[in-house]
Amino acid sequence: MDTYSLLRELADSWALLVLTLIFLGVIGWAYRPGSRALHDDAADVPFRNENPDQARNDGAHQ
Repeated sequence: MDTYSLLRELADSWALLVLTLIFLGVIGWAYRPGSRALHDDAADVPFRNENPDQARNDGAHQ
């Protein structure tokens, strides 16, 4: 068996299996119990320093 055929066989079988398991692991990690608070905190990062009164005043001066 030449090198190309061996590498092709490994890529078609074992690499696909490993990548599928990694993908399922990442999905499982994202949906693990207790991670909702972390995701909600990360989603609020752009709005942490927002001041509604300041935004309203800045819009009036333009």
